[in-house]
Amino acid sequence: MANILDIRRRIRSVVNTRQITKAMKTVSAAKLRRAQESALAARPYSQMLTNVLKSLVGRAEIYDSVTGQPLHPLLTEREEKTILLGVVTGDKGLAGAFNTNILKMAMKFIESKPDQDIDIVCIGRKGRDFMRRRFPLAPSSQPEAEIALPRAGRIQIVAEHVGVLGKLEYSFADTLSRNVIEAYGRSEIDGFYILFNEFKSVIAQRLVAERVLPMRAIGTVDITLAEEATQEERKQRLEAAKTAGVGVRPADTHAVDEAASGFGAANVDYIYEQPPSQLFEGILPKYIGTQVFRALLESVAAEHAARMTAMDAATSNASDMIESLTLIMNRARQAKITKEIIEIVSGAAAQ
Repeated sequence: MANILDIRRRIRSVVNTRQITKAMKTVSAAKLRRAQESALAARPYSQMLTNVLKSLVGRAEIYDSVTGQPLHPLLTEREEKTILLGVVTGDKGLAGAFNTNILKMAMKFIESKPDQDIDIVCIGRKGRDFMRRRFPLAPSSQPEAEIALPRAGRIQIVAEHVGVLGKLEYSFADTLSRNVIEAYGRSEIDGFYILFNEFKSVIAQRLVAERVLPMRAIGTVDITLAEEATQEERKQRLEAAKTAGVGVRPADTHAVDEAASGFGAANVDYIYEQPPSQLFEGILPKYIGTQVFRALLESVAAEHAARMTAMDAATSNASDMIESLTLIMNRARQAKITKEIIEIVSGAAAQ
């Protein structure tokens, strides 16, 4: 049987670990609330921008009157020979299977496109480290490369962004989306997909691969691949949210959404300072930027929710381990006392 002193040391170690995991859970719950507020604050602007674009579609010459084909290059679909895939993961671990599930879906997406060249944009340290171990870095993304070089392989990493999700700003999403738009306009890529963890509430989350370019319709989300959470995962999230004091239902934004949906949607003739087609070309990149920003915001919120759930499970497991070790220590102490009593009684009987 183990030494009582060793068991006590292990109990103290587990107690210290439980304090850390409990504190991390509290921190993640607070960050989750802020991430939810940021995601909700961006919704009215996105909704209004969508309505303005829908209004412009009916007033600008977006489609050819004869062929019906779109005139704007971002709306034009062509055969997918080269795909740009944005993989959004976290910069830190201790979030359960959050990063692992995203990377598994990324590999599933890559396997589903065996005939296309795939360029990968890694957003997050965990995704960057995973992809670097499997795929080469594109020559054009290396600082010493001044001219376009041949591809490093069918699948290559073209960009890495680490440390941007801790303090996420719209400027990053805007810059990223404009770089994607320029690459699409030069026909360097034929499609842009972003893979992230879609967040609606602490319970309602799913992994999705969303096609951003080319756009099929304004205001619709084109999901090409999705994976729902298991019932066990939902149960764990529910228990963690209850103990952390986090709401498990999506926030009621009906009034805000209704007010935003009416903006620019009236069936009247608007007087534009610039031609409608020019406005459409100027606003469309901002719309794509808001889509990327929304995906990043939801991924950040989902990461905090996953870390909160993982730390709640770790705290619960630590409590169970403390109880088990305490029971073992009590048994060892009782056995030691019993042995001492037997020795005393045996010595007295021998006299």
